[in-house]
Amino acid sequence: MKKYASLIKTVVDFPKPGIAFKDITPLLKDPKAVEACLAKMVADIQGPVDYVVGIESRGFIFGPLLAQKLGCGFVPIRKKGKLPRQTLAMAYDLEYGQDQLEMHCDALPHGANVVLHDDVLATGGTASAAVKLIEQLDGIVLHCHFLMTLSALGGREKLRAYPVDAVFNF
Repeated sequence: MKKYASLIKTVVDFPKPGIAFKDITPLLKDPKAVEACLAKMVADIQGPVDYVVGIESRGFIFGPLLAQKLGCGFVPIRKKGKLPRQTLAMAYDLEYGQDQLEMHCDALPHGANVVLHDDVLATGGTASAAVKLIEQLDGIVLHCHFLMTLSALGGREKLRAYPVDAVFNF
C-alpha cells in the first residue's frame, strides 16, 4: 500500500490557511490503487454487515463500492438541507469550522449492523456525529473505516468505543 499512499497529495492552505488537505483524486485515477484500497477495507471488516453508511461527500466514493463488495446496502449521511424527506440532525465541529449532518429518519431498521465509512478521520468530529445519528436510529456500529487517518489530530480518541481502521495513516 506504500506505493499507493504517494498518490494522495497534500494541498497546503486548503480550504483555508493552516489546513493541509489530503487530495485523493490522483489515487482515484488509478484503478489498481482503488481495487487495492477496497480489498484492504473488506479484509479489515468482520461480521455480518447490513449497511455501509457513508458521509458526504468523499465517503460517497468508496462507500457504495465497499457496500457492493460486502453484499449490503449503502446509506448516505449528508450535510444540512440535502436530503428530501424527514431527517435527524447532528451538529459537529470540523477541523476548520462547524457544520451539521443529517440522515433520513427511516434510513436504518432497528438493530441494523453498520460500518461507518468516510475518506478521512481527522479530529473525529464528523465521524462521532455520524455515529450518534446511526445510534439514534438504533443502528449498531460494528466498525468505523476510513481511507486515511491523520493521526496527529486525535480523531481515534473520539471513536475509542469502536473498532477503527484505515487504509493509510498519515
